[in-house]
Formats: sequence, C-alpha cells, structure tokens
Amino acid sequence: MSERVIEISGINPVELYGVNEAKLSVIKRYFPKLKVVARGDILKAIGEIDEINLFEEKISLLIQHLIKYKQLTENNIERLMDENGATAEGDKVLHNDDETILFGNGGLVVKARTANQRKLVKDCDKNDLIFAIGPAGTGKTYTAVALAVKALKNKEVKRIILTRPAVESGENLGFLPGDLKEKLDPYMQPLYDALRDMIPAEKLAEMLEGGVIQIAPLAFMRGRTLDKSFVILDEAQNATQSQFKMFLTRMGKSAKFIITGDPSQIDLPKKQPSGLIQALNVLKDVSGISMITFDEKDVIRHKLVKDIILAYKKEEE
Repeated sequence: MSERVIEISGINPVELYGVNEAKLSVIKRYFPKLKVVARGDILKAIGEIDEINLFEEKISLLIQHLIKYKQLTENNIERLMDENGATAEGDKVLHNDDETILFGNGGLVVKARTANQRKLVKDCDKNDLIFAIGPAGTGKTYTAVALAVKALKNKEVKRIILTRPAVESGENLGFLPGDLKEKLDPYMQPLYDALRDMIPAEKLAEMLEGGVIQIAPLAFMRGRTLDKSFVILDEAQNATQSQFKMFLTRMGKSAKFIITGDPSQIDLPKKQPSGLIQALNVLKDVSGISMITFDEKDVIRHKLVKDIILAYKKEEE
C-alpha cells in the first residue's frame, strides 16, 4: 500500500469537491480501490501505486478543465474520467487550444468537447467522406455544421449544403400547412439552429438567399453534382437504400461529405430498409472513408439524456 498527498492549486477546492463533496463522491466511484480523504486544499490517496498515479492524473485533468472552462459539472467529470485515461494522446488533445473549431456569435466559442467530436475534427482533415453515427445529444450534427462553416470561412469550399430525408416519426408532409418551404422548415430546424449560433443573422440570411448555404430535403439532391461543397446529410438513418446510393454518387471534385445518423431511431416503414445500415456494411473496408461511432460518453445535453440512452441500450440488449 502506498500513500500520496496531492495539493490542489490554481482553483478553489470547493469547485472540485462540490457542495458536501458531491463531485468528489463521483470521482471516488471511479477509484473504488483507493481510500481518498479531502482536507482543504489537500487530497490524500491511499492504495496501490498504479491506481494512485491514475487518480493523480485525473485530478490534474479536472483542475485544468476548471481553470480553462470555469466550471465542472458531474457530466464533465464522467466524460473526462471515461474518455481520456486510455491514452496520453487523448490528454494532449484535451489541453490543446486546437480543439476550438471557430468563434460564433456573441463570443461563442465552438469547440470539440468529447473524444469522438475531436476525432471527427481530426478525420475531417484527412478524409472527404465521414460517417458520424450515434445517439442524440452527442453533438454529431453541431460539430459537422461547425466544420462546414469553418471550411466556408477559410474559402476551402464555395458552398455548404445541408440535407435531411423528409421523414419524421411517421408524419406526412402533405398534412402540414403552408407552401413547400414552410412544410420543410420544421424538418431542417436543427440545422438552422446550429447555423444561427455560428453566423450573424443578416449574413446568414444573405448566404441562404444567395445559395452559398443551401438547406434542402434529400430528394432534391437527385441529378446534382456537388462540387467544391461541404455537404452534410443529417438523420441519415431515414434515407432509403436507393436514396443513399444516389446521395453518395453526387460527390464532385473538392467536396467534403459528412453523414450523421442514429441507427436506433429509424422512422422508415418497417418493410423499408435503411440505406445507412447498408452503407456502413458495404463501405466499411473502403479506404479514404472514416466511420466514427459516438456513444453515451459523448452526450453533452442534460445528464438524464445519458441515463436514458443507457437504459434503452440495456433494454435492447
């Protein structure tokens, strides 16, 4: 058995421990073999040396997160504990300012905040076709839109094209009021929301009016060649097999495609197979294509979202 004293510096220890040591209790759950005692700005850890070393590394990560982001939630703790312990490279990425993708409206800093979001950013530099697959709340679409806006601002592409299948939970466009645009806008709302965070309203309206940014249902992609474009297919699990093949073959020169979707949320008719499922299988060995699987560790919404995903995952298993 070994013992180590760890001094907490650069922050108020209460920010790390939480009220009534609530946050420290979360941290302790990851180290059941250690005895951890907090006294002011001193943490004492007793146990095996390897466990103590890992504990000290994690405490350092949490302190640096607090210094950088000025807050530490329970969800932050769980994410940092889960994602960065495996490799030293992960730790380097966490502390690297390169995780900032772009600066949005009102001083908003758009960052890659999880391991898989950072992998999406990294793979986007290397590959022109990327699949980002996983549950809701993991930031797949938001990160993809940020990368698209960054590429446009850097003049790496001439336009952004955002598309989704117009299929949502059994609803039918024909039953919605208004003209075609008014019927389609509710389906595209998450994409509009992301863009509004990143581009000033007047500039966004100008880009949409001028076709620099295009938002359209997947069916409207047929017959087009998408050249010098950053293209995002969102909710790809609701694309049919024929639609998916059609979409992939739209890829022109100097184009970047990111496909996001959640295979557990397919809204197609039961006898209609998902094109996303087929594509993941057919293209898995094709070089130059990146496939990233997001999971509950990447959830950045309310903590309950993570618990809900885990509960459904357990039920499915």
